[in-house]
Order: sequence, then structure tokens, then C-alpha cells
Amino acid sequence: MKIENVRDFDLAQTLDCGQAFRWKELEDGSFKGVAHGVVVALRKDGDDIYIDGISQEEYKAVWKNYFDLDRDYGTIKTELSKLHPVLSEAAQFAPGIRILNQEPWEALCSFIISQNNNIPRIKGIVERLCLNFGDRIEEDFYSFPCAERIAALSAEDLAPIRAGFRARYIIDGARKVACGEIDLEKVRTMEIEEARKELMKITGVGIKVADCTLLYGLHRLDCFPLDVWMKRAMAVLFPEMKSSDFGEYGGIAQQYIFHYSRMHPELF
Repeated sequence: MKIENVRDFDLAQTLDCGQAFRWKELEDGSFKGVAHGVVVALRKDGDDIYIDGISQEEYKAVWKNYFDLDRDYGTIKTELSKLHPVLSEAAQFAPGIRILNQEPWEALCSFIISQNNNIPRIKGIVERLCLNFGDRIEEDFYSFPCAERIAALSAEDLAPIRAGFRARYIIDGARKVACGEIDLEKVRTMEIEEARKELMKITGVGIKVADCTLLYGLHRLDCFPLDVWMKRAMAVLFPEMKSSDFGEYGGIAQQYIFHYSRMHPELF
């Protein structure tokens, strides 16, 4: 299907910027990946986007929200750019970034895996998790295993995914979600500090993983995750600012800054 006149949406900037780990760029610049248990192929031609693998009804019900296409990123970008000249430069460097509406459990599990890790390795662990414990959708593509399935396993069962010390964190998170001790949909509407504390009940989940889950899995756009790159960027590029200074769209600002910093290591 074709979606016309989509502005402020670049496939590579959005799908390969460290917020999601199941999209692959193909030789022609298109992307293919799995979300919501469906294999989807995306390509862009000017301001038009072509999505293969879904119907018009599925687009309206799931994918329009997944890509956050109802949100006016152009206006948000303009307002954020007024806060600091470096943020303005970062926003112009990757003006097509959008924050995806990912499935909460997948985001939580993925960012548990992300601890002390780099993006290629995170992708590899996530892919092996799906291959070993997800359901086959089509050749080379598997669903993300639900929390209930992972909860039934032990850390030793996860040895094939080579997650190292993170395996027991994954199991603990799955068990707390599966039994309802942590209700991710309730977390979605909690006050931000309460939401963090709720997620941090999981062994191994600190503020950074909690904030990534809130931003990328629960679409809390005021969340501003601080990993090693972001702490460095804030110290060097924004020494006079703190994360709360970026306001209700701090999560979008964070993604501009994160991508800009990762692509400009010479600044640090």
C-alpha cells in the first residue's frame, strides 16, 4: 500500500538509530522487519512510503500509530531547535527521525539486552532470541517471543542467544510481566517517577533501561534516557542544561542528540 505526502520520516534514521533492533536495510535502501508479529517491507520514494505486507485496515489500526504518523514532527522540531543551537544542528542532521510505538514487552526485553552492549550485538542477541523462542512467520523471520513463553524458561535455557549476564535479567523481567506483578499498560499512565520505580523492580533494570522502555515501548515522549553516549553529549554539548529542560518532547530531542553524537565521535 502507498501512503502519500509523509514528511519528517526517514527510514534509515528512524529504523536504524538504536531505538528498534528488528529492521534490516536491504541493498536498494528499503527496509524489512518484524513488528506486531507481522513481516513488513518498507520503501520510500520522495515523500511517499510504500508498505508491503499489510492491508489498509491494518495500517489504520496498527501501523499508522507504530510509525507515529499522526504527530507533527516538523512543528516539534522547530520548537526544540529554539532551545539550543546544538540541538537545532542535531535536529537538522537527522530530520527524519520518529519515535516508534513498539510493543512494550519487546522494548523492555530489548533494552535489558542493550546494557553494556553495541547495536550490532544487540541485534544479534534479539535475532537469536526470536529464532529460538519465537514463532516462524516466514523464511528467516520469527515473532518476538511473549513474556509468558520466556517466563517458563531458565537463564540456562537462554544460552543459545549468548546474552551473558543479561539472561537472568530477561527471565526475571518476563516472569514479573507474565504473572502481572508488573502491568506494562498501567505503567504507561503512571507518573514518570512511579513508572520508573515499577520497572526497576526487575533485576538488572536501572534508570536507563526503564527510561528506554518508557520512551520506546510506552511512548512517554517526555522521557530522556541517559546512556554513556548521552551522558557524554550532555557534558560536552549541553553543560548548562539538564534532561528536564527539554520539556514534553524531551524523548524526541534525546533521539536527535543521540544519533548526532553517535555519528560525530570526533566531538568527544
